[in-house]
Amino acid sequence: MFSFRLQQLRFLACNSLKRSHRKIIRSVASGTYNVTTPLNFIDGQRVETKESLSITDVIEPATGKVMCQMHECGATDVNNAVNVAKQAQLEWGKLSGFERGKILSKSAVLLKQKQEAFARMEVYDTGKPIQEARVDVQTAIDSVEYYSGIASTLCGQHFSLPNGSFGYTRREPLGVVAAIGAWNYPIQIAAWKAAPALATGNAVVCKPSQFTPLTAVALAEVFIEGGLPSGLFNVVQGAGETGNHLTRHPDIAKVTFTGSVETGSKVMQNCATDIRHVTLELGGKSPLILFGDCDITNAVNGALMANFLSQGQVCSNGTRVFIQEDIYDEVVTMLVERTCGIKHGDPHHEDTKMGAMMNEEHAHKVMGFIERARKEGAEILCGGELVQMEDPVLQGGSYISPCIIKPSDNMEISREELFGPVMNVYSFKTEDEVIQRANDSKYGLASGVFTKDIQRAHRVAASMQAGSCYINNYNIFPIEMPFGGYKKSGLGRENGTVTVDYFTQLKTVYVEMNDVECSL
Repeated sequence: MFSFRLQQLRFLACNSLKRSHRKIIRSVASGTYNVTTPLNFIDGQRVETKESLSITDVIEPATGKVMCQMHECGATDVNNAVNVAKQAQLEWGKLSGFERGKILSKSAVLLKQKQEAFARMEVYDTGKPIQEARVDVQTAIDSVEYYSGIASTLCGQHFSLPNGSFGYTRREPLGVVAAIGAWNYPIQIAAWKAAPALATGNAVVCKPSQFTPLTAVALAEVFIEGGLPSGLFNVVQGAGETGNHLTRHPDIAKVTFTGSVETGSKVMQNCATDIRHVTLELGGKSPLILFGDCDITNAVNGALMANFLSQGQVCSNGTRVFIQEDIYDEVVTMLVERTCGIKHGDPHHEDTKMGAMMNEEHAHKVMGFIERARKEGAEILCGGELVQMEDPVLQGGSYISPCIIKPSDNMEISREELFGPVMNVYSFKTEDEVIQRANDSKYGLASGVFTKDIQRAHRVAASMQAGSCYINNYNIFPIEMPFGGYKKSGLGRENGTVTVDYFTQLKTVYVEMNDVECSL
């Protein structure tokens, strides 16, 4: 147990937990954070790092205080985790899908029982409001539950061939999957990758972001409690070097990665060396189109949801909001008014609508985009400033007031992903015009359209160069529906039954029922 002395902390109580090792409290009474370490999880238990590349402070975004320290895993620890996973997968892959599904189903029930505890942990890790964190944990529960049911449905095809011969296909596990996550949705990403991988008979070595190491290891403990054999879900902590060891490891059969385009490109290069499978869920600069016939109240609500959840740190956000000219002034006025009403606060408080940026470095990066846009001539309609919190406990965190900005299409802020609470607004005249402008991007993760004209809605959806298109809503992620990108926003899909294809390999079997004819 690692504790770090804090000054002037008020009590924030987590719900009582069944297992004390998941309890994280910042308290004026003790002046400490209590976080269970070590944060690595190999072969069914937390383990100390054998080869620590470095020691990194784990910071609570809301306060800027150190919660614990993380030891970055080197090659020795990665090798250990992969070797353990490889051995465990041999027997796991032989079980029926129904047997695997029963274990995942029990794990989903346990995760649901601990939902509030995980949500609180996610708030400490990410700085997002507790209301959002609860939803994130629910999406993780949904994933584990969904793929527990999918596991028993895995099957191939049968082919009737001439003269009684036949053929069939088998869906077989890949082996050991490296699952590398981002810091904005740590519990969701861990579950979205682990659940389908385990359901299809693979083992997993998970590397969460170095900024958010807490919930992945807690998820590992839930899997063990649910009956998952030791070694099938392992967690190694670290930054880029740890990731390189993992993605270059010869016994890794597949890498599934969520993060930036730059890092995703490096992951793909590493995977290319040994021709291993890869799924990439990368960045975005997604368009949201509001036509003049839309329900304006719904459109405004959708635009806010498309930009300001998780402090704007969402890869699929519809940050380029195109508004048809006949409703532009009305919509922008409503957006500014609503945005100015979004208040920051302690993310553990139920009435907080916006929490802290991940860290000071990232906050300054976002502010740099805003300042450069201002210098290029963009009009700042509201927000876009660093916020000094009144609560002394929160003054060490980094907070940015949600911003609406009016740039031109060719400005940096219109082309590059900020990953912050910044909404761009643009006016347009015609459907053809806005489709061309919306698709003029190197990204293609998501898109959205608000209109009452259902024919137009489907026409625009078909024209969007993006992996998802939302009609009259935004940032909705049903577990049944695949999620992934076009262009530089990634390869492959997560969620839905199609994901089974990305975690298995197909074997074709031919069965001869007659004598072999030979002309030699």
